[in-house]
Amino acid sequence: MDPHLLRTYVAVARHASFSEAARDLGYTQSAVSQHVAALEADLGLPLLTRRPVAPTAAGERLLEHAGSLLLRLDAARADLARFAAAPRETLTLAAAPLALHPDVLAALPATGVTLRTLPRDEIPAAVAVGEAELGLVDGLTASSDPLRLPDVAPLTARRVAEEPLAVVLPAGHPLAGRTGLDLADLVDARWLDAPGAGLPLDRLRAVHGGPAGHGFRTALRYDGTDARTLATLAAAGHGLALLPAFAVAGVPGAVPVPLAAPRLVHRTELLHTGREPDGPAAELARRLATRPTAGR
Repeated sequence: MDPHLLRTYVAVARHASFSEAARDLGYTQSAVSQHVAALEADLGLPLLTRRPVAPTAAGERLLEHAGSLLLRLDAARADLARFAAAPRETLTLAAAPLALHPDVLAALPATGVTLRTLPRDEIPAAVAVGEAELGLVDGLTASSDPLRLPDVAPLTARRVAEEPLAVVLPAGHPLAGRTGLDLADLVDARWLDAPGAGLPLDRLRAVHGGPAGHGFRTALRYDGTDARTLATLAAAGHGLALLPAFAVAGVPGAVPVPLAAPRLVHRTELLHTGREPDGPAAELARRLATRPTAGR
């Protein structure tokens, strides 16, 4: 299967248009049509209907494979290109919002850094294809257990920190005086759904182990990436939130009650390719490896 043809097919399927795909790829419409026809001939299956332009059942199945196939090829190209590249004098760091602990920010080199905030699920791919030299990802896990990361390429993950978790409540909440809370007692509570700023509700459901889609109802959805705004929403009574304790510090009216059960932590890991970082990336990795943090 020619990856060049596969990329063209993905573009046509994404745009639902041969002309739009041609414009996006910088090809003529005739060339795009020829690419799709050549791929269909290679596989011996129709991949698209033409009027309207839409994937066939076989085309839909191919799309399920295409993203990971093309990502792997891009990752391999980027990885090999590093062998010929000179040591970098700058650093691009891709980080999930909750991975940006104040101590992590303090460890950044003084100059030459580009910090990109991305959804946590996009960070491994950004590192794999060379869009960032380093990545910081975070998530829920049992203490000392590694995060489960998508298998996009051979990447090295190093623990940066493990932080305690807290349920964020408004000051007047009946549970605000507790010394600890069990997640199982909060299944029927109303929660803030903030996948970009907090810990996704589907992850809480998975941790709780209840039926799919059960519990942890959404009271308000926040599509931003600022954890302090999320904590402020919880303090104002719009719903509960589960955050690492550091993200709640200093938020007026927010009462963080430690999560007592299940015994989970908020873990942050540093990602890089199989080769050891150099230049500013190596310096940041060294600083993060030696900084004192909770759980280390």
